[in-house]
Amino acid sequence: MTGTQFNTKDRILNAAETLFALNGFAGTSLREVTGMADVNIAAVNYHFGSKENLVNEVFRRRMDEMSAARLAQLERARREHPGELEAVLAAFIEPPLAMAQDRQGAAFVRILARAYAEQNAGLRDFISSRYGHVLRGFSQELAHCLPKLPKDELYWRLDFVAGALTYAMADFGLIRRPNHRSEKEHLQDAARHLIEFAAAGLRA
Repeated sequence: MTGTQFNTKDRILNAAETLFALNGFAGTSLREVTGMADVNIAAVNYHFGSKENLVNEVFRRRMDEMSAARLAQLERARREHPGELEAVLAAFIEPPLAMAQDRQGAAFVRILARAYAEQNAGLRDFISSRYGHVLRGFSQELAHCLPKLPKDELYWRLDFVAGALTYAMADFGLIRRPNHRSEKEHLQDAARHLIEFAAAGLRA
């Protein structure tokens, strides 16, 4: 791929990410994306083929990296803290919150929140097929940490943890960053509180 091709594709993805965060998937047209990216519609068709594929690629670009970070941290937790629930939850929670610190990552976080709210069956199928193994890996390790918890109950509780994480990433909550705390410190506080909350909920 040439530098020009890469720059064009990246501009389209950046524009789509920004507009999807602002207006949602249904509320954003390809014409708006091409206008912000300063490309023609043929460039979108060449690189992505369709709006659905563009949406999927926006997710793939961020979630591949986040999923790899989660799985790497999960493997360290298994090796260094076997059977420790908080270490497994840290692997699940900390990488997404770290991504939320980045300016472009913050835009993706808003898209992730919209994905929960908007009924997009194609996107949900894409996420399930490409990243389902990540959730299964965490489910297996959490089951190892909580052997007496029934599987269906574990799935319910993990789903609630994922929802709380998305809420925290999007900074929807009432707790705002104090002026004397950096964004990094604020997110570290959020991770610590969420890990403690999730551990208590999973153990209940």
